[in-house]
Amino acid sequence: MAGESIRGIAGRLGRAPSTVCRDVAAKRGRERYRACAVDRRAVRLLQRPKPAKLALCPRLRQVAGSKLELRWSPQQIAGWLASYPDDPEMRVSHETIYLSLFVQARGALRKKLTRYLRTGRARRLPQGLTTKNGQGRLRDTVRISQRPAEANDRAVPGHWEGDLVFGTRSSAIATLVERQSRFVMLISLPHRHTASVVADALAGAIVTLPAHLRRSLT
Repeated sequence: MAGESIRGIAGRLGRAPSTVCRDVAAKRGRERYRACAVDRRAVRLLQRPKPAKLALCPRLRQVAGSKLELRWSPQQIAGWLASYPDDPEMRVSHETIYLSLFVQARGALRKKLTRYLRTGRARRLPQGLTTKNGQGRLRDTVRISQRPAEANDRAVPGHWEGDLVFGTRSSAIATLVERQSRFVMLISLPHRHTASVVADALAGAIVTLPAHLRRSLT
């Protein structure tokens, strides 16, 4: 209304001009932008918990449900819905679909639709968490509970604990700590630190000790 430029407004607010420009464009444009209406809308959107989009739009909910029954992934559904360019109501992210399936408070989609997901899970797993399929596990290991009893009470020297310490740029050193005396040996691993390499390095270090100091290694 005052005729001030976008750049001038951004300077007074301490914001980037592009930020102010996007906000004005998204709120009906420069000619119809009304600060009070925008402020009321912002306050309304801050309210939690927000109703799920799929719960508010029956048409969107029906389309998403039908695609899930065809074993489409939530990512595929969200991408396909972009074919509605002039219908913003029919846009939804794959995360919203997941939330509607897995979170009870957002159960806009029928819970039984989870069986159509390719993962076969009834809940989402944190990113980076793998299933317990044995991958990455050490084979032929002995449990720490099977360590000799004399190693637990630290009464007799010669029982060692091995470990791996990581540094910068994927560098690593192996350590051997004698349980009674707390004597420490450091073993350099200049090239690799795979399980077999570390095991060989620890074995090579411990055979340099007298026999009575080589009772067990955990």
